[in-house]
Amino acid sequence: MTALLIIIAAIALLFCGYVFYGSWLAKQWGIDPTRKTPAVEKEDGVDYVAAKPAVLMGHHFSSIAGAGPINGPIQASVFGWLPVFLWCVIGGIFFGGLQDFGSLFASIRHDGKSVGEIIKDSMGTRAKKLFIIFALLVLILVIASFVNVVAGTFASDHFGITTGAAVTGNETTAIISLLFIILAIIYGIITNKAGLSIVPATIIGLVGVVASVVLGLNVGFAMTRTAWIVAIGIYIAVASLVPVWILLQPRDYLSSYLLYFMMGLALIGIVVAAFTKTASFDIPAFTGWKTGIGTLFPALFITVACGACSGFHSLISTGTSSKQLDNEKNAKAIGYGSMLIESALGIVSLIAVGMVYQKYLAGDFGSPSAAFAAGIGIMFGNEGSTQYKTIYALLTLAVSVFALTSLDTGTRLSRFMFSELFLKEDEATWKDAKGARKLLAHPLFGTTIMVVIGCILGGLKLSAIWGLFGAANQLLAGLALMAVATWLGNVGKNNKMFYIPMVFMLAATLTSLVLTIFKKIALIGNGAVWGDYFQLVFALAMAVLAIILAIEGFQTFVKQWSKKAKA
Repeated sequence: MTALLIIIAAIALLFCGYVFYGSWLAKQWGIDPTRKTPAVEKEDGVDYVAAKPAVLMGHHFSSIAGAGPINGPIQASVFGWLPVFLWCVIGGIFFGGLQDFGSLFASIRHDGKSVGEIIKDSMGTRAKKLFIIFALLVLILVIASFVNVVAGTFASDHFGITTGAAVTGNETTAIISLLFIILAIIYGIITNKAGLSIVPATIIGLVGVVASVVLGLNVGFAMTRTAWIVAIGIYIAVASLVPVWILLQPRDYLSSYLLYFMMGLALIGIVVAAFTKTASFDIPAFTGWKTGIGTLFPALFITVACGACSGFHSLISTGTSSKQLDNEKNAKAIGYGSMLIESALGIVSLIAVGMVYQKYLAGDFGSPSAAFAAGIGIMFGNEGSTQYKTIYALLTLAVSVFALTSLDTGTRLSRFMFSELFLKEDEATWKDAKGARKLLAHPLFGTTIMVVIGCILGGLKLSAIWGLFGAANQLLAGLALMAVATWLGNVGKNNKMFYIPMVFMLAATLTSLVLTIFKKIALIGNGAVWGDYFQLVFALAMAVLAIILAIEGFQTFVKQWSKKAKA
């Protein structure tokens, strides 16, 4: 019954946040439904493509979700359910939702351009360049983390097609994910080129999803982990370069139904478990200020990550979603609403691991995602039962699908930002650049560099990447909050709601990075491997960049306050 009360409280609070705080933000900033969005004004059939709200919601939600709101809250559950619950709810409403909505709004008022352009508008060109470098470092970690997750989910110890009872869960997940890609391309063609309307196309797409799952439960495809890393690298490079309507929009839209199904199934399972006692929620409310992953501050706020606030979301809001938003009135639902749904998913993940908590603590699961699938599966039947196995396979698939959508989007974002880094102010695209900059700004060059580095790092253990990814990701959130706040201040709109979230995220993440730096320095000459040196260099680079940007942001705020005082 504890689990049921937790989810009811979470949904009620998040709903109130959307209705009241989200609407207040829209009013403060001046959302204008009559104003044309960049997707309409700059439509190019490749990146700027106006999407139906349901389709864009699918893309945005699938991209921001990934594996983050599942892995993060589950790993942070060692502090107890109450700290994770409070941070997912409070963080989602006042931190993450604010950042995502604010970033999306700022971007559509900047022709659908990135956070870097927003920073340039208020803080100058140097700050823009520094932010892009920082964002690219974060995107390398995003690619590395999710390549690691997806390859681990797909990997087998042999190669080829398997059928019948010999099919493993990993092979099932791999073949269904491959079928998803083919299905998305077909959906994109029939809706964008054949002119089929969204309702019948969605019905056809969902039938295709079901058919893919049924086939995948009986037929599998196997490759080694290294082979999958190479294959995933090739796929995300291609996916980032083709027009969004071919793969990105349709794949994310169809994938979002898997996520909605997964959350709906979990909610049913929580109700069933509450009244039938098929599973019990075993996480204590609070276990202590210090655990195996660190002290409550900053570890909780770094580890939960996407379940409450994620800097990666700001890159999606300003990189792909702002180029597809058909009307400003939908910005609240896409930007703010998606974040609150993700916070709800974080709470669902917390409840799921609570059903198998002792086994999770004992290390019985290979990953938080496996614990998530097992926790929801056990609500419907004992381990070994048909319903348990089916649900476990479906949820493992869902997690891998969303990690893959985040990879698609993250690679496309890195392409945008890599090109932006080398273009001059009067150069619109790489074609306008001269000399070596024309090569450096070329979409294929930036994509190749980011994918190769990300895939190499993806070969590390997830534990060697995730902690650094969490700190970098949350630090990016602090900088994105600062970017939107400085711009709003410059244009005379209310930005005071950003101050506390911005300062808190910068403080928590810089503290975490400093702790990581000292820990890695202590390992030098005492058993350090190349992964430790990588983490040390990355942590130092990001800390220095963030501090410089924070100082420039503070100076911008001081100028704004002085200007107001004189007025």
